[in-house]
Amino acid sequence: MARKPANDLRAEKSNTVGKGTTSSSEAAHPLIRKVLVAKPPIAELIGFEVVEIGDGRAVGSLQAGPQHANPMGTLHGGVLCDVADAAMGMAFASTLEPDESFTTIALSINFFRPVWQARLRAEARVINRGKSVGYLECEVTDQDGNRVAKANSTCFVLHGEHARER
Repeated sequence: MARKPANDLRAEKSNTVGKGTTSSSEAAHPLIRKVLVAKPPIAELIGFEVVEIGDGRAVGSLQAGPQHANPMGTLHGGVLCDVADAAMGMAFASTLEPDESFTTIALSINFFRPVWQARLRAEARVINRGKSVGYLECEVTDQDGNRVAKANSTCFVLHGEHARER
């Protein structure tokens, strides 16, 4: 079975899942179905959610508040990294075949402005998808559209036994 290219932006509603969007559970990758059924434990702990997934793209959302503060009183960078990582992971999962999985092999983030309390949006896109490796970028903005951070990651596709174990 051929993999789905990240730039293949089909008009099928079943390829994008999220709030206010119809979805076909048969069309979604098992990892995406898992996220749609129940929030992953890390999402519950931090309080973020992935609200859109499909066609090499995903959007995460977080209402940042005092519970996410570092000792200086601003949003802890690791929380931003978690939200961006989750969005990038789901964007990459949307390009996988049902018998594939993946692992992140590199992750980087740059912070541009402090956050105290804000509604954050982490929009991730697959920039390049090869047979075994994909490169993703994620821009994190606040409710006013100000860029808060930008992250990138490299993901490695797992096949066969390695995919079944994940």
